Amino acid sequence: MRSFLKLALLVAVTVSMFGCAHNYYNIPQETLEKKVKTVGVASLFTDADSDLRHPDKSSLVALIQTFNAKNEKELTARLRGTGTFYSVRPVDGDPNRLFSTLLQNRERREDAGVIYNKYFYKKDEVRRLAAENNLDALLLVVVNGITRPEKVYASNLLSYLETDYNFLAMSAQLVDRDGEIIWEYPNFKKSMPLSYPMLLSLQYPDFDEAAANLSDKVDVKFKTIAGITKSLAKTEKSVSNGPPVSSVYADQFDDIISLMKKYQPLFGGKKETAPAAAPTGALEPAHPAAPASAAPAPAAAPAPVAPQPPAVQEAPAPAPQGIQEPGMREEIVPETPAK
Repeated sequence: MRSFLKLALLVAVTVSMFGCAHNYYNIPQETLEKKVKTVGVASLFTDADSDLRHPDKSSLVALIQTFNAKNEKELTARLRGTGTFYSVRPVDGDPNRLFSTLLQNRERREDAGVIYNKYFYKKDEVRRLAAENNLDALLLVVVNGITRPEKVYASNLLSYLETDYNFLAMSAQLVDRDGEIIWEYPNFKKSMPLSYPMLLSLQYPDFDEAAANLSDKVDVKFKTIAGITKSLAKTEKSVSNGPPVSSVYADQFDDIISLMKKYQPLFGGKKETAPAAAPTGALEPAHPAAPASAAPAPAAAPAPVAPQPPAVQEAPAPAPQGIQEPGMREEIVPETPAK
C-alpha cells in the first residue's frame, strides 16, 4: 500500500511538472528573453462590428466599454506579477480610436476545433506605436461577440439543449515591434484537447417556460441588459490591492496570464529549440473579408429565438464541458497574413 501511494505521488508530481514545462510562445524562450523586455498593454478593445446578436446591441456595446475601462488595469498588474518581462506598462490612448487605427481585419476561425475571432493588425501602425512608447512588444486584447454550439443543462441537470448560443469572448495577441505575432489567445500550443472559455454567455434556454407550457420546444432567449450588468458587476479583490475587479474579467485574465508564464525546463534540462512548424492549411488567413454581420433579431418576438431549436433531450448524466480525447500534445500556430 505504501509503495502504491509513493508511486501515485510520483506520477502526480511528474504530470504537474510537465504541465508547467511548456512554452506557449511562438518563439523559443531564449529568443523571447533577448527580444522582449518591455511590454505595453493597450486599453481593452471592444469590437462592436463582431458577432453581437443582442437586440439592444448599442446598450451592450456601451456596457462592455464601461467594464473594459474599469478592469483593464488589472490585466497589466497580473502580467507584471508573473515576472515574465522586465517591464510591463499601460499604453495610453482612446481604445476606440486606437483599435480603429491598428486593425487590418478580423476573421472568424475554427482551428483545431476551436471557434474564435482572429485579429490582424497593420504592421506599420504597430511599429509606430511601439517606437513612440519605446516598447519591444504590445499586448492587444479584444472583447468580441462569437456564436458557437454549446450544450446547456437545465437546473435539474436532467435535460439539456444543444444548439448555437451567442457569447462575449476575449481574443488576445502579443505582437513584437515589427507586428509579428509571438503569442496569442486562444492558444494553440496547449495540451490537447484545447479549451477556450468564454467571457460571458448572452443567451439561455428557457426550460421553465417549456415545462409550464408542457412543450418539448425550448426557446433560446437573450439575457436582459440589466442581467448582463449584474453578472459583470460581481467583483473580487484585485491582486494589486487596487479597486475590486469584475469576477468575470478576473477569470478570463487568469486564463490568459497562465499561458504567458515562463517556460520551466524539466529537471534542469536545456531550454526548448525553435517550435515545430504548424500543419499546412491551419496557418494562413482566408481571403480578407468584411466582418460578418450580426444576425437580425426577429421583429415580432419579444426576444430572439434560436432557429428550429431541437427538442429537449433526456441526458443520463451531465456531459463534460468539451469532447475529451486521449491526452496528447499538439502545437498548432496559425500564422499572420502574408506581408
